[in-house]
Amino acid sequence: MIEVQDVRDMGEALGNAGAVLRANAGSAGLNAPVPTCAGWSVADLVAHTGQVHRWAAAQLAHRPLQPEAEVLAEAALVPDLLDWLDDGLVDLLNVLATTPADAEGPFFLPGAPRLRDAWLRRMVHETSVHAIDAMAARLGREVTASQVWLSPSLAADGVDEFLTGFLARDAPLRADSPRRVRFDATDVQRSWLVRFDADAVVTTRLDAEEPADVVVTGTARELYLQVWNRGEGGASTDPQWWATWRSAVRVL
Repeated sequence: MIEVQDVRDMGEALGNAGAVLRANAGSAGLNAPVPTCAGWSVADLVAHTGQVHRWAAAQLAHRPLQPEAEVLAEAALVPDLLDWLDDGLVDLLNVLATTPADAEGPFFLPGAPRLRDAWLRRMVHETSVHAIDAMAARLGREVTASQVWLSPSLAADGVDEFLTGFLARDAPLRADSPRRVRFDATDVQRSWLVRFDADAVVTTRLDAEEPADVVVTGTARELYLQVWNRGEGGASTDPQWWATWRSAVRVL
């Protein structure tokens, strides 16, 4: 289990991500296509993010869970979709602020921190990734690492969440024979070793260098874009590695 970064900093990061998403969505226009989410418009992106915010708040506040289809239908009818997004984010932030640090309950990713912190971390990266999507819609192309506003430490935290959480949970990549891939975030000196085989994927946080079949290197922001399939950057000792990753790994 990893402890979430400073709660106040993470709360600020969530608010910042929401602001970046809103600003770029407004600038792009709700009908604009989202290059990083095939088939989605900005309106789809905003509605999805607002639905996830409401779902997380309901989970933490022990409210009845409204079906996703109902929330999306509601979003389609509101007079101002961006205001609707704001309303859901404000409610989520209030729920997070009033949830005890020692609250207990299940969480869907393995190795997560305590419940409140797990949801805070998840919503920071959920919202940040979709803010990157909104920026891509405004630009009409994928975002580069230099355009990502996240600090290197926060970007590395998002890489960690993906490699130790989503990848271990869903494990879309497999290998007929065991394969070890090391991810090195060069600007924050953080590394992860991912072991792929036919049955499972296991990620280990590294304190020292370990041998690997493939070594992937980049800044924390470059790796953030790559693992979440939102952009390119960094280097790999296997020239085909990221193409393989992109064909198999996807989280919306």
